[in-house]
Amino acid sequence: MITTLPIDISPSTLKALLKGEIILQTRPHSAWGGAVTAQMYLPMPHTEVWMQITDYSRWTQFFPGLTRSEVISSGINTSGTTVKRQVKRLYQAASKAFLFLTAQVEIYLKVMETHQQSIQFSLESGSFNDFTADLALESCGEGTILTYSVQATPTIPVPSAFIQQAIKMDLPTNMKQMRQVICRSY
Repeated sequence: MITTLPIDISPSTLKALLKGEIILQTRPHSAWGGAVTAQMYLPMPHTEVWMQITDYSRWTQFFPGLTRSEVISSGINTSGTTVKRQVKRLYQAASKAFLFLTAQVEIYLKVMETHQQSIQFSLESGSFNDFTADLALESCGEGTILTYSVQATPTIPVPSAFIQQAIKMDLPTNMKQMRQVICRSY
């Protein structure tokens, strides 16, 4: 039985997460961008989830539109912090069909990992005007709450409302796929 609630999660939200729901909040980010926060429960310890989500080559299994994901450099950053952070550079490519056209995107990301707690992704270059994402893990009973927040503005002008609608349709399916792949490996 869970005796304490994760930070900033209401009892009703926790109940929905434990039943397998993906909790999604979208918001505008810019005139041509979108932002979203998704949460899901994984019935496994956060240490195991951490090992799987930091295997970035597996992200193509988590997100079907992602065609390539690879670490291109790795190091440790200790400057300005008492916590050692793993710093990586990541290359990702994706393909997404919108109505009658297919968009191909590629990005180079700086990745800052705080061991078994969080991952921060920031755009170095690529097919977006801006892109940032944060992924956080929090223990919840014998399982883990995974929170994934992303905000992006593509270089192709697409109204923010359209991007938000596409996110609402795609992200829950992608998160369920991620959970299925992670739990299958456990």
